[in-house]
Amino acid sequence: MPTKTFKTLFRLVDNIFPEDPKDGLVKADMEKLTFYAVSAPEKLDRIGAYLAERLTRDVARHRYGYVLIAMEALDQLLMACHSQSIKPFVESFLHMVAKLLESGEPKLQVLGTNSFVKFANIEEDTPSYHRRYDFFVSRFSAMCHSRDPDPEIQNEIRIAGIRGIQGVVRKAVNDELRATIWEPQHMDKIVPSLLFNMQKIEDIDSRIGPPSSPTVGVKEENPSVLAENCFRELLGRATYGNMNNAVRPVFAHLDHHRLWDPNEFAVSCFKIIMYSIQAQYSHHVIQEILGHLDVRKRDSPRVRAGIIQVLLEAVAIAAKGSIGPTVLEVFNTLLKHLRISVDFELGDRRSSCESTTLSISSKESDERIVQNAIIQTIGFFGSNLPDYQRSEIMMFIMSKVPVLGTTSQSLDPSNLGDLGTRRIQIMLLRSLLMVTSGYKATTISNALPAPFLDPLLSPSLMEDSELRQLVLEILHNLIDRHDNQSQAQRDQVLIIPDVSDLKIKRDKISRQDVSFMKKHGQQLYRHIYLGCKEEDNVQKNFELLFTSLALTTIELANEEVVIDLIRLAIALQDIAIINEDNLPMFNRCGVMALVAAYLNFLSQMIAVPAFCQHVSKVIETRSVEAAYFLPETIFKDKSNLPKSLEKDETDLFFLTNKIAESLGGSGYNVERLSVPYVPQVTDEDRLSRRKSMVDTVSLQVDILSGCNIEDKVDNTEEITFEALKKAIDNNGLEEQEKEKRRLVIEKFQKAPFEEIAAQCETKANLLHDRLAQILELTIRPPPSPSGTMTMTAGHPHYHSVPVYEMKFPDLCVY
Repeated sequence: MPTKTFKTLFRLVDNIFPEDPKDGLVKADMEKLTFYAVSAPEKLDRIGAYLAERLTRDVARHRYGYVLIAMEALDQLLMACHSQSIKPFVESFLHMVAKLLESGEPKLQVLGTNSFVKFANIEEDTPSYHRRYDFFVSRFSAMCHSRDPDPEIQNEIRIAGIRGIQGVVRKAVNDELRATIWEPQHMDKIVPSLLFNMQKIEDIDSRIGPPSSPTVGVKEENPSVLAENCFRELLGRATYGNMNNAVRPVFAHLDHHRLWDPNEFAVSCFKIIMYSIQAQYSHHVIQEILGHLDVRKRDSPRVRAGIIQVLLEAVAIAAKGSIGPTVLEVFNTLLKHLRISVDFELGDRRSSCESTTLSISSKESDERIVQNAIIQTIGFFGSNLPDYQRSEIMMFIMSKVPVLGTTSQSLDPSNLGDLGTRRIQIMLLRSLLMVTSGYKATTISNALPAPFLDPLLSPSLMEDSELRQLVLEILHNLIDRHDNQSQAQRDQVLIIPDVSDLKIKRDKISRQDVSFMKKHGQQLYRHIYLGCKEEDNVQKNFELLFTSLALTTIELANEEVVIDLIRLAIALQDIAIINEDNLPMFNRCGVMALVAAYLNFLSQMIAVPAFCQHVSKVIETRSVEAAYFLPETIFKDKSNLPKSLEKDETDLFFLTNKIAESLGGSGYNVERLSVPYVPQVTDEDRLSRRKSMVDTVSLQVDILSGCNIEDKVDNTEEITFEALKKAIDNNGLEEQEKEKRRLVIEKFQKAPFEEIAAQCETKANLLHDRLAQILELTIRPPPSPSGTMTMTAGHPHYHSVPVYEMKFPDLCVY
């Protein structure tokens, strides 16, 4: 009985083949075979086996007409039968497709590919747990690299290979065992094959946007377009666990074909990747780029610059969606490579001192390309972050800025020297400038918190004009919350005839901003003051200083701040007149011009007629008698400088008493105008390698502690060496002194420094003599019969200084 059944089956199969293959498939007999297969699905495996046997024989005999008929029959049976019994039939079908793909005949390869694609579009009822597509992945990938001498045949085979890969991906992804297709051994073949064909795209810029839907005709005719669409589809199906396996072969392909320099194709690839993957997986791609940058850190500068440019493009797309936990990792890696680039650049420069090769300068310029790419990436990434993350990044970058003379978590400058440290400082500040661009904080304390403000202002004391310029520009970005910077600056310092023409936007100063100025205003004034005293100032420095004053007035000035700013302006004028720092004449005239421009701006902003009249009168006098004191003259014609400045030409100067008189009549509290502005002295002078202005910390503490000379003790105090020893061991006294120091430090931090300086000026000499006398008496006591020395309250150098401070006054810490 089985033999009869097989004979019937074989006869049905044989009947579909005509005597002349040109006649094509016998449709009537094909319908009978299909009906038989649907009615008896258990016979499908024998039908498939017999068709496979005939096809193998026909392929070997080059009877390609019958091969076409057999594949057509298989296709129709596949489309008609969807039962569970189709699994064995599929195995026969795949075996026949493999035979066609192994043949060297292009037509058969294309035929097999077309049949496989039809099979890939069939949704099977149950998954196949044993079927693998390793052979098809390898064969289709090989077809994508066809080198047939006939361009048309080559193009046809490559298209077939790409469509085959697309079919494998669709079939495997729809299968429950889809994880197998994402294994590295498969991705290492599929992805490079697609990229190889994508390189043929002539117009790269037209393919870098979001996925498009080209026409069917274009897909069939252009392997590049078809490969790109297959690549997009592959990435779109990638999940969290297999995303990296799909991206890593891209790096291998770009490395192998040296496509990082130039990197147009690399940029195009990663734009396609970023637009194709699911948005929540974007950080995976960024992590992979960062990891590859670490791997290639020893490569040529242009290769590294190409990778960084790719990172920039990826970040630009990722910043619009989810960037996950990679924010700090991106910045940390980029800063590390910035340090490496500077090290390479300086290493090349050192080697150039020993060699006269001409390639050194080109290496240096290439490293500058790397550094600029890093800065651009940092700035762009930071500027696209939400405000809460941007403030964290600002703090992070600022913590990496190296400061000479300190040890912190900043980039290690120990092996770079002063030149390398300066290079890193400038580049980090440039990147920070880009991050702060467009940042609009609700309050100034959010934009300039103390942990950020202090290290930011430190470089403004550096003896480097470019560093100071960058710090001021960063401050402008953070202070300017109403986009007034361009209006206030106007590209240069000017005497503005009518400030209302600037259309300045401002709001009433908030309580938080008032509190900020009370706490940190002196820091801002101090850095503007010291910035005007630098000998290497150029016109841009004066322009930025003017903008700093103007923006502070617009954004942060209440009546108290206005008085402080006027005191600061008068102090700047005194810098130029007295010239204790021996500034060049251009600098002195530049400071005078800056003060004139700012007071003209301020007087119009507060709109006090008497104040405006005084400022206008001084400016008019200068325009006639001393034009070099005005910005329009000094910054355009530096040759017309005076030989000296007369201190008694009061008509040319802004006078404190005149200003106080004009403001007092308008309700301003002008008492503080009589106290000259004196900048604070902080550790920043030491950190920035500047000479300290005045070494009077101990004197200031003494004044603030409230110890007046008139406050004498009316009894005598006997001081012996035994008493000194006991005092040192006295814990109660130490506790008292600790509390005293805490109170002194608190008062020192909160009290206006100008008041401290005014008291110091009258009492410093006397206190210095008193401390010297105490030191002398402590170390070399005068001989006495009892071995003691006595100081009465009436002694001119008596003072309640702790014993251990009398022994070592230079080590006292307040």
